[in-house]
Amino acid sequence: MLQNVAAVLLDGVHPFELGVVCEVFGIDRSDEGLPVYDFAVVSAEGPTLRTAAAGLTLSTPHGPDRLDEADLIAVPAGSDYVRRDYPPVLLDALRRAVDRGARVLSVCSGVFVLGAAGLLDGRRCTGHWRHAAELARRYPRAVIEPDVLYVDEDPVITSAGTAAGIDACLHLVRKEQGPEVANRIARRMVVPPHREGGQAQYIERPLPRSACDTVTEVLSWLERNLDQEITVERLAERAHMSPRTFARRFQQETGTTPYRWLLRQRVLLAQRLLEATDETMDTIAWRTGFGTAAALRHQFVRALGTTPQAYRRTFRGPQAA
Repeated sequence: MLQNVAAVLLDGVHPFELGVVCEVFGIDRSDEGLPVYDFAVVSAEGPTLRTAAAGLTLSTPHGPDRLDEADLIAVPAGSDYVRRDYPPVLLDALRRAVDRGARVLSVCSGVFVLGAAGLLDGRRCTGHWRHAAELARRYPRAVIEPDVLYVDEDPVITSAGTAAGIDACLHLVRKEQGPEVANRIARRMVVPPHREGGQAQYIERPLPRSACDTVTEVLSWLERNLDQEITVERLAERAHMSPRTFARRFQQETGTTPYRWLLRQRVLLAQRLLEATDETMDTIAWRTGFGTAAALRHQFVRALGTTPQAYRRTFRGPQAA
């Protein structure tokens, strides 16, 4: 369940990282038929906090007791979070939240707060690549993955820099409320609807020589033609590149291979069709480019850990065929 969300702040919070959480969970989009979250900004250090932005302070009436009712507690980044100590009342609240089945999510250096609460022990986690060594030093029992965008070790979700915080929040929305809700929120934010958590945090690559020297047009064409038989050679031809150059450029632009990107988009389309239509598995397999219901089932289970039939029942009730 994801309905009650709290963003918890400490002195020196970064406004942009806080804004990421507020943008996904704190805006009323009920006029578009999207969920409305019971959202609160919570201070762990008094009613008024300074931020990392010069001259900007934040005030909130909510203290740590508000965290006890949250389904999700988000911890945005802040100045000196890497080195400072944290209020025991906050660490206790985070531990209680996990014990009662709530989730906690960190953005960038907010992961150090989760570590101080002991919530990273024995769990995979990530943070900004610049902080990986210090994170490992301070929390040696954590299993740190320094190069990825986010890690979902339910109920603890950690993310890297600012944009990765958006990815992690949308991932959680997608997980709890389906791809259609996550995609519509992403569309409003004008951000990619989904990036795999295992994607690299940053890609070193030369600046494209021109706008046509990218895979943007190919990605748009792919999204419209997922039902077709796709090969790297065919995509390279559309991009006016050799297959080898195209595969390398695709990896640089997207952080993944053409095959993995295509597979994920086909699974996402299958999710939307299972949620919103009564189409048969054979029809969905054809529309998504998997070809057969057996192939659809195989890739769906690999990607999501559940069958298409079970996924449809989750979203449409036990009467769904």
